Amino acid sequence: MSTLEWTLVGLGSVLVLYLALVVFLYLVGRREDARAAAGFIPDCLVLFRRLIADPRVPRWRKALLAVLLANLAMPVDLVPDFIPVAGQADDLLVVVLVLRGVFRGGGEGLVRDHWPGPESSVALLLRFAYGRGALAD
Repeated sequence: MSTLEWTLVGLGSVLVLYLALVVFLYLVGRREDARAAAGFIPDCLVLFRRLIADPRVPRWRKALLAVLLANLAMPVDLVPDFIPVAGQADDLLVVVLVLRGVFRGGGEGLVRDHWPGPESSVALLLRFAYGRGALAD
Protein backbone atom coordinates (compact mmCIF):
# COMPACT_ATOMS: atom_id res chain seq x y z
CA MET A 1 0.00 0.00 0.00
CA SER A 2 1.15 3.53 -0.72
CA THR A 3 1.53 6.25 1.89
CA LEU A 4 -1.66 7.90 0.69
CA GLU A 5 -3.60 4.66 1.05
CA TRP A 6 -2.26 4.12 4.58
CA THR A 7 -3.14 7.71 5.45
CA LEU A 8 -6.68 7.22 4.18
CA VAL A 9 -6.97 3.99 6.17
CA GLY A 10 -5.72 5.81 9.29
CA LEU A 11 -8.10 8.72 8.80
CA GLY A 12 -10.96 6.34 8.12
CA SER A 13 -10.19 4.43 11.31
CA VAL A 14 -10.15 7.61 13.37
CA LEU A 15 -13.44 8.70 11.79
CA VAL A 16 -15.05 5.33 12.57
CA LEU A 17 -13.89 5.53 16.21
CA TYR A 18 -15.16 9.12 16.44
CA LEU A 19 -18.56 8.13 15.07
CA ALA A 20 -18.67 5.09 17.38
CA LEU A 21 -18.12 7.41 20.36
CA VAL A 22 -20.96 9.68 19.25
CA VAL A 23 -23.31 6.71 18.71
CA PHE A 24 -22.32 5.18 22.05
CA LEU A 25 -23.03 8.43 23.90
CA TYR A 26 -26.39 8.72 22.15
CA LEU A 27 -27.38 5.13 22.93
CA VAL A 28 -26.54 5.39 26.63
CA GLY A 29 -28.78 8.43 26.92
CA ARG A 30 -26.17 11.17 26.94
CA ARG A 31 -27.67 12.99 23.97
CA GLU A 32 -26.23 16.41 24.87
CA ASP A 33 -22.74 14.93 25.09
CA ALA A 34 -23.29 13.11 21.79
CA ARG A 35 -24.30 16.38 20.10
CA ALA A 36 -21.25 18.14 21.56
CA ALA A 37 -18.91 15.34 20.43
CA ALA A 38 -20.43 15.25 16.95
CA GLY A 39 -19.90 18.98 16.49
CA PHE A 40 -16.49 19.30 18.15
CA ILE A 41 -14.29 19.01 15.05
CA PRO A 42 -16.49 21.26 12.88
CA ASP A 43 -16.63 23.77 15.77
CA CYS A 44 -12.82 23.73 15.98
CA LEU A 45 -12.54 24.45 12.26
CA VAL A 46 -14.97 27.39 12.60
CA LEU A 47 -12.98 28.66 15.59
CA PHE A 48 -9.69 28.50 13.66
CA ARG A 49 -11.23 30.31 10.67
CA ARG A 50 -12.63 33.04 12.95
CA LEU A 51 -9.33 33.45 14.80
CA ILE A 52 -7.43 33.77 11.52
CA ALA A 53 -9.87 36.53 10.46
CA ASP A 54 -9.78 38.37 13.82
CA PRO A 55 -7.63 41.54 13.80
CA ARG A 56 -6.90 41.10 17.54
CA VAL A 57 -4.84 37.98 16.79
CA PRO A 58 -1.23 38.78 15.81
CA ARG A 59 -0.07 37.66 12.37
CA TRP A 60 2.46 35.16 13.70
CA ARG A 61 -0.27 33.41 15.70
CA LYS A 62 -2.47 33.34 12.61
CA ALA A 63 0.45 31.79 10.78
CA LEU A 64 0.68 29.11 13.50
CA LEU A 65 -2.98 28.24 12.93
CA ALA A 66 -2.49 28.10 9.16
CA VAL A 67 0.55 25.84 9.56
CA LEU A 68 -1.43 23.63 11.95
CA LEU A 69 -4.26 23.21 9.45
CA ALA A 70 -1.78 22.50 6.66
CA ASN A 71 0.05 19.97 8.84
CA LEU A 72 -3.17 18.13 9.67
CA ALA A 73 -4.18 18.05 6.01
CA MET A 74 -0.81 16.73 4.77
CA PRO A 75 -0.67 12.99 4.11
CA VAL A 76 2.95 12.78 5.34
CA ASP A 77 3.52 12.82 9.12
CA LEU A 78 6.48 12.52 11.43
CA VAL A 79 4.89 9.29 12.68
CA PRO A 80 2.59 7.70 10.06
CA ASP A 81 -1.10 7.56 11.04
CA PHE A 82 -1.35 3.82 10.38
CA ILE A 83 0.80 3.15 13.47
CA PRO A 84 -1.75 2.69 16.26
CA VAL A 85 -1.85 5.40 18.93
CA ALA A 86 1.56 6.93 18.09
CA GLY A 87 0.34 7.94 14.62
CA GLN A 88 -2.41 10.08 16.08
CA ALA A 89 -0.45 11.14 19.17
CA ASP A 90 2.05 13.18 17.16
CA ASP A 91 -0.81 15.11 15.52
CA LEU A 92 -2.44 15.66 18.90
CA LEU A 93 0.83 16.95 20.34
CA VAL A 94 1.19 19.48 17.50
CA VAL A 95 -2.43 20.59 17.96
CA VAL A 96 -2.01 21.08 21.73
CA LEU A 97 1.25 23.02 21.35
CA VAL A 98 -0.18 25.35 18.70
CA LEU A 99 -3.39 25.88 20.67
CA ARG A 100 -1.39 26.74 23.77
CA GLY A 101 0.57 29.36 21.85
CA VAL A 102 -2.44 30.90 20.14
CA PHE A 103 -4.86 30.78 23.07
CA ARG A 104 -2.44 32.04 25.70
CA GLY A 105 -1.67 35.05 23.56
CA GLY A 106 -5.31 35.95 22.97
CA GLY A 107 -6.75 34.85 26.26
CA GLU A 108 -9.76 32.78 27.15
CA GLY A 109 -12.14 35.62 26.29
CA LEU A 110 -11.03 35.66 22.66
CA VAL A 111 -11.58 31.92 22.36
CA ARG A 112 -15.03 32.15 23.96
CA ASP A 113 -15.96 35.06 21.65
CA HIS A 114 -15.41 32.89 18.59
CA TRP A 115 -16.46 29.42 19.84
CA PRO A 116 -19.64 28.33 18.00
CA GLY A 117 -20.35 25.20 20.05
CA PRO A 118 -21.58 24.31 23.53
CA GLU A 119 -19.89 25.45 26.73
CA SER A 120 -18.81 21.93 27.65
CA SER A 121 -16.81 21.66 24.43
CA VAL A 122 -15.00 24.97 24.81
CA ALA A 123 -14.17 24.04 28.41
CA LEU A 124 -12.53 20.84 27.15
CA LEU A 125 -10.64 22.74 24.46
CA LEU A 126 -9.39 25.31 26.98
CA ARG A 127 -8.34 22.52 29.35
CA PHE A 128 -6.17 21.05 26.58
CA ALA A 129 -4.80 24.45 25.60
CA TYR A 130 -3.92 25.58 29.11
CA GLY A 131 -3.00 22.15 30.48
CA ARG A 132 -5.51 22.42 33.34
CA GLY A 133 -8.96 23.85 34.02
CA ALA A 134 -10.04 26.92 32.08
CA LEU A 135 -8.66 30.20 33.35
CA ALA A 136 -10.81 33.10 34.45
CA ASP A 137 -10.94 36.17 32.20
